[in-house]
Amino acid sequence: MAFLVTAVCSFLLYLLLTTSSGPLFLWSREELIFGAIFAVIIGALVKDMFIKKSFRMLDPRRWFLFLYYFVVVFLPAMAKANVDVVYRVITGRINPGIVKISPKLDNDLSLTLLANSITLTPGTLSVEVDEKTNDLYVHWINVKKQALETMPRDHKDVCGKFPDWARRIAG
Repeated sequence: MAFLVTAVCSFLLYLLLTTSSGPLFLWSREELIFGAIFAVIIGALVKDMFIKKSFRMLDPRRWFLFLYYFVVVFLPAMAKANVDVVYRVITGRINPGIVKISPKLDNDLSLTLLANSITLTPGTLSVEVDEKTNDLYVHWINVKKQALETMPRDHKDVCGKFPDWARRIAG
């Protein structure tokens, strides 16, 4: 089952990346054959890395939940962070530093989703994960002085509701 899921996902990603390379934005027969061969090879090589013990992300409801998160939660937060970074650069009110947050996520997939969301948001960058406690070290553009004194800190100041959504989607 893991091989099949990995091969199908690889093939779909290949199709997504090579779209419009053929006539009328479709794929040629050679491209489809090459993509299928490529997907089978990738499926055989990385099936154990891509699909571990759980098939929870194969549930289409989680995919729609992720799509909702991306459009309704993440993109507005990213736009707001862009404006904040522009303001800080223009005014010079930058106080960078590394803070430790405890999102209390219990699996690698949700922690990866959170770390990627933080990194894609301007003004923040995921630096390190403490594998024992699942705490996350984040480089933040606007560290308040009291934030450094209370570590690990609440994640709301740094990444808002991202951990709650990561728990809902991948937990």
